[in-house]
Amino acid sequence: MPFSAPPPASGERYALSASLDNARHLSSLLRAVHFQDYATCFATASGLRVTVEDAKCIQANAFIQAEIFQEFSVQEESVMFRISLSVLLDCLTIFGTSSLPGTSTALRMCYRGYGYPLMLFLEEGGVVTVCKINTQEPEELLDFDFCSTKVVNKIILQSEGLREAFAELDMTSEVLQITMSPDKPYFRLSTFGNAGSAHLDYPRDSDLMEAFHCNQTQTNRYKISLLKPSTKALALSCKVSIRTDAQGFLSLQYMIRNEDGQICFVEYYCCPDENITEAEL
Repeated sequence: MPFSAPPPASGERYALSASLDNARHLSSLLRAVHFQDYATCFATASGLRVTVEDAKCIQANAFIQAEIFQEFSVQEESVMFRISLSVLLDCLTIFGTSSLPGTSTALRMCYRGYGYPLMLFLEEGGVVTVCKINTQEPEELLDFDFCSTKVVNKIILQSEGLREAFAELDMTSEVLQITMSPDKPYFRLSTFGNAGSAHLDYPRDSDLMEAFHCNQTQTNRYKISLLKPSTKALALSCKVSIRTDAQGFLSLQYMIRNEDGQICFVEYYCCPDENITEAEL
C-alpha cells in the first residue's frame, strides 16, 4: 500500500496530494501524450488533467480520474503548474519500466503550491526514492472550444480497426484525409503517398463500428506528422471516439483500460490542414 509522505513544515497543507499503488498506471498514460518536453498539469477534485501542445495545431490531454488514485486531495478549487514531462517520466520509472511479477512501485505525489517543486515519493521492495521536480508558471493553453453541442459527426470504433488502418495506409503521405458521411462511403481514411492514393472504408454496420452518428458529409485533411503522436495512445486503447465539428477540427478520444480494469481517457485535438475544393474530391 502507498505510504504517507512526511507532513509539510510548519503545519502547512499540500495543495495537491495523491497516492497510487502502482506508478505504472500513471506513467503509461503520460507516455501516451509525451510528444513535447513540457506539460501543464491541472488538478481539481475530480482528478488530474495533463495537457501537451505543439505548434498551436495539436493538443493532447490525459485524464486521470480521482477514483484511479488510492488517495487524491486538492485543497484549492484548482491547482495548475507546468512541468518537464520527460523528467517526470524518468522519475516515475526510476525503478525500471517493468517490475517483477507481484511487485509494483508505490507512488505518493505532493505539491505544496505555486513556486514549489512537485515531490514524488516512490517505494519498491522497501527502497524509497524521493524526487523533487521544479515547476513553472503555466502558459495559456489553446481552447479548441470543442463541446458536444458543436459536434457534427461522431463515430466510435474499436481501436484495432484504427490500428490496422495506420498499418495499411501509406504513411509517406503528408496528410490523412478523413471522410465522414451519413451515406457511402460512411467512414473513409485516405492517404496520398509515394505509391499513389490509398483508401480504407468502414461501413456503418462494420463489426468494428460501435456507434455511428453522422449528420452531414465532411472531408478534411490533417497533417500526419501531427497525428502520429496519437498512435501512442491508440496502442494502449480499446476504443476510440472520432469527432469533428463544423470547422473540421478533429477530436480523437481514446479509452484506455489499465491493468486493474480501470478506465482512463486520452484525447487529442487537431486542426484541419487545409480546405478541400469540390474538384479535389
